[in-house]
Amino acid sequence: MNSLQGQNIVIMGGTTGLGLSAAKKIIAAGANVVVTSRTQANVEAALAELGPQARGFAADASTATAGEKAVELAVREFGALHALYHVAGGSGRSKGDGLLHELTDEGLDYTLDLNLKSVVLSNRAAVRQFLKQGRGGVILNMASVLGWSPSPQYFGSHAYAAAKAGIIGFSKSIAACYAPQNIRVNVIAPALVETPMSKRAAGNDAIMTFIKTKQPLDGGRIGQPEDCDAAALLLLSPDSKFITGQVLAVDGGWTVS
Repeated sequence: MNSLQGQNIVIMGGTTGLGLSAAKKIIAAGANVVVTSRTQANVEAALAELGPQARGFAADASTATAGEKAVELAVREFGALHALYHVAGGSGRSKGDGLLHELTDEGLDYTLDLNLKSVVLSNRAAVRQFLKQGRGGVILNMASVLGWSPSPQYFGSHAYAAAKAGIIGFSKSIAACYAPQNIRVNVIAPALVETPMSKRAAGNDAIMTFIKTKQPLDGGRIGQPEDCDAAALLLLSPDSKFITGQVLAVDGGWTVS
């Protein structure tokens, strides 16, 4: 029996990119999933691809109701909640994130809400349900290597870096707090991965040349969503029952290059 057999997992941001790739693997491993996206079209496309073990709805992850509704849907449809995987987030460049001296107020608020506030809110909803169930639970949050390994030439988005560093600190803090209740909290921190969010970088020849040496593993390349799947499956499953408060960089060598 696979270690995810019969598990019920909420994936915030599970309809495209890293989230959708993980959702496919999680379902293949025997779990049921609830996925969310900002857009209904993305939800419908994902559900058509994921099949009968998936449910989903459109919501803004930076609102409290999104995480609460996702947890409620998992419990109502599948009977309980076993894990939360928070992938939802993204770039705030279009709203004014960037170098600190150019950062706009709108860019700051938008980026922190999208990438940090959303995590706090979904994690709160999950922890409340885990405590109610009294059987422990698992949280896996998505951060970024930019949270502690900056790259100013091409990736100088300072509000984004602050948000991702905040996810790490927040996750470690709640991991320490809720370990006695057997609630585990860990973090995956990817480097540059080819997703809808990374189109700017993926289409820039200079950045791709830089990535060949910054992410030297496997011939030097941009990451693919499936590169994070094995780490996600491990940290979501009971196989990692003695692991909490950890940050796993899935980065092609970024942080050692």
